[in-house]
Amino acid sequence: MPDRRTTVAVITRDRPESALRTLDRLAALPERPPVVVVDNGSDDAVTAALRGHPVGAEVLSPPGNTGALGRNLAVRHASTPYVAFSDDDSWWRPGALSRAADLLDTHPRLGLLAARSLVGPEEAEDPLNALLADSPLPAAADLPGRSVLGFLGCACVVRRRAYLDAGGYHPLLFFGAEETLLAYDLAAAGWGVAYEPSVVAHHHPDPGGRPGRSARLRRNALLTAWLRRPVNVALRHTGRLAASAVSGEAGAMTALREALVRAPEALRQRRRLPPRVERDVRLLEQRAARARPQAPGATRAHPTARPQREGRR
Repeated sequence: MPDRRTTVAVITRDRPESALRTLDRLAALPERPPVVVVDNGSDDAVTAALRGHPVGAEVLSPPGNTGALGRNLAVRHASTPYVAFSDDDSWWRPGALSRAADLLDTHPRLGLLAARSLVGPEEAEDPLNALLADSPLPAAADLPGRSVLGFLGCACVVRRRAYLDAGGYHPLLFFGAEETLLAYDLAAAGWGVAYEPSVVAHHHPDPGGRPGRSARLRRNALLTAWLRRPVNVALRHTGRLAASAVSGEAGAMTALREALVRAPEALRQRRRLPPRVERDVRLLEQRAARARPQAPGATRAHPTARPQREGRR
């Protein structure tokens, strides 16, 4: 039977074949979910093709590229209690949305459910799955799965009220490792973030690289530190990135320069994490430091930040 508890929000930009393939997969789901597409491109023919797809998606066409903020737009337009996110190269396994909605129904404090992501036709495990499954955060009796502070943006289901309560994706980051800050803000607002491998998403990213991605990830990691972490932590992150830039490390100078341009706004919007959330973040960082020792001056990725694969927006 159809299950209309969850809207699927899809973000796409100038990739009509991939986007239409995703809509094909969503139309075939037994849940028959409502679909909202945020079309960040500028081709009217693509928009018309998306609107004409049999899935009957509501297609939103913002005046410019919204990046990850397109998900905020989609959530505001959704009328269901839950919203599942997809990129134009990802979709949900049949039954996954009903399973996620059941878990959200059963656990009222659960704000975001991170799904297990399988990559490509071979259905390889996304590297993030193992990190989330091995989370060192204390178990919470009122949450399913493992408590985490990270997730894959195109493989998660949110409680709409919790997402809006936390403010959604932060506009200062635009896109690139934006998931970490949202996980922090959900936890700070009292919502639970949990990984549940029985909820499965499929991700078929393009095999090619994405120019500038590494710099954006490092920029946003530093901005996240200044937005939410203690001053000494933010200064340490800044010093590491500056040292990498001075040494000529690829992308480091670009990341530092772009972060400094945004620094005044980050300081104006700065809001420290509650002590309980900061303790969890430090626990994750300690686990990452033991698992992946690096040379002095290197920049460590957040232990639950996005892995190497990421859908385009």
